[in-house]
Amino acid sequence: MRVATWNVNSVTARLPRLIEWLDLNEPDVLCLQETKCSADAFPEEDIRKRGYEVVAHGEGRWNGVAILSRLTLDDVSLGFDGQPGFTPAADDGEAALVEVPRPAVVEARAAGATCGPLRLWTVYVPNGRSPDSPHYAYKLEWLAALREALRSEIAEKRPFIVTGDFNVAPTDDDVWDPAVFVDSTHVTEAERAALAELRDLGLDDVYPRPLKYDAPFTYWDYRAGMFPKNQGMRIDLVYANRVAAAAVTDAYVDREARKGKGPSDHAPVVVDLEL
Repeated sequence: MRVATWNVNSVTARLPRLIEWLDLNEPDVLCLQETKCSADAFPEEDIRKRGYEVVAHGEGRWNGVAILSRLTLDDVSLGFDGQPGFTPAADDGEAALVEVPRPAVVEARAAGATCGPLRLWTVYVPNGRSPDSPHYAYKLEWLAALREALRSEIAEKRPFIVTGDFNVAPTDDDVWDPAVFVDSTHVTEAERAALAELRDLGLDDVYPRPLKYDAPFTYWDYRAGMFPKNQGMRIDLVYANRVAAAAVTDAYVDREARKGKGPSDHAPVVVDLEL
C-alpha cells in the first residue's frame, strides 16, 4: 500500500502537476493540504477519472485539506471534536471606532477517513507567523486539541497514520541552518514540545530516506536559490502508530516534484507499507 502526503499550495493552480504525479506514482492514498478551494470547487472529476474517491474539506482561498483514495473511504471526519477556532482581527484600514466582537472561525485544517485497512488523518497545522502573534498561541492550542482528538484513534489496534504539513521542524537537523531560525516559529521549544506530546501517545516519526542529498527536507521557500541550494525544512511529517510503523517498507521525499515550472513549495512524502 502506498500512502503519500503533499502540501500542493492550491490544488487548482497545481492540478496539471498533481494529475501527472498521480499517473506516475500511483499512490493508493494521497493526502493533500493547503488546497485553497471550497469543497464544491475541488476538481473531483479529474481525480475520479484516475480511480480515486475524494474527501475534500475547504473554505475557499485559504487552508483546505483532502484525501484521495483508490480504496474505500469510510468513517469520514471533517475537522475534529474540540478543534479550536481563530478569531480574526479587524481588516487593515477598517474603522475601529467601535470594537465589534468577532466570532471564532473553525478553519478547514483536518480530515480523517478509513481507507481499506488503514485509518488516517490529513492535517494542515496553523503556521503561527511569529512567536508574539495571536496565530502562534492558536497554533499551540490547535496542536493540543489535535492530540486529544487523536488519543482514541491511536489507541486502536488497527494501523493508523496522521500526516500532513505540521509547520514544525521536529529537531535542528530538520532545518538547513538553525541559526537562521532563531526567534522564529517552526522551531520553538513549545512547538516541538507539542509534537513530542503527540508522539508520546504512541506514534513513530516515519523519517523519509532521501533519494538525493543528506537532509530529506520537504519544504523550500520560493526565494531564488533556496531549492537548488537545499536550504529547506522538514515540516511535512508522517506519524504512524506501532502497527502501521511496523508495516513500513520504504519512505522518501520526492524532490523531483519540487522541480520544473510552477511547482508547489513543498515536495510529496511517500510511504510504502505492507498491509
